[in-house]
Amino acid sequence: MQNQKEKLSEQSELSGQEKFKHDLALIEAALYVAGRPLDLKTLSSLIEPRSKKRAEKLAETLRGEYKKRDTALEVLKLDDKRFVLQLKSEYTPRVRRLSLRPLLPMGPLKTLSYIAYRQPVLQSQVIDVRGEHAYGHLKELEDQGLIIRERVGRSRMIKTTEFFADYFGLSHDLRTMKRQLKSAFEDFAKPEAMREGSTKGE
Repeated sequence: MQNQKEKLSEQSELSGQEKFKHDLALIEAALYVAGRPLDLKTLSSLIEPRSKKRAEKLAETLRGEYKKRDTALEVLKLDDKRFVLQLKSEYTPRVRRLSLRPLLPMGPLKTLSYIAYRQPVLQSQVIDVRGEHAYGHLKELEDQGLIIRERVGRSRMIKTTEFFADYFGLSHDLRTMKRQLKSAFEDFAKPEAMREGSTKGE
C-alpha cells in the first residue's frame, strides 16, 4: 500500500515537472515569435491554469536559463513586468544589416527618434526642426502605427504609440522610455566611433 502511494506521488511529481517544462517551452516560443516585449496577461493566456503569477515564474526561470547558456540571446524583464527575448547589445552592430525586420529609411527614422525623445511634441515644432519634408515622414510613421497625431488648436500634438514601444522593445512609461532611448543613442554611437578608428588604422 505504501509503495503504491509512493508511486502515485512520483508520477504526480513527474507529470508536474513535465507540464512545467512544456509551459516553459510555450513561453519561450511566444517570446521568440513575437519579437517584442510581452506582458504577463498575454503570457498567462498560453498556459493552464491562466495565472499571471505562474507566467511570471516561468518567464523568470527562462531568463535564468538564458543567463547560464552564455549565448548571443537573452531574456530581459522590463520595468513594467514585460519580458522580451532579444539579441545581446554587443552583437547588434555586427549583424544589424542581416535583419529581415523592415527598417524605416533614415529620414523618417530620424524624425521618429526626435518625436520619441521630445514627446509629446507639437507638429509645428517637428517641422521647424526636421524641415518641410517631415510632413511625408509623419504620414509614413502614422500609417505604420508608430505615432498618433491629436488636434490641439490649430496644430497637432504628436506622441508615439504602444506599438512603437513594443516594436523597439521600450517601456510604455514615458520617463523610462526616454532614459532607454538616451542609453540606446549612446550605445549606437560607440560602435560607430570604434569602426571609424579601425578604418583609420587600416
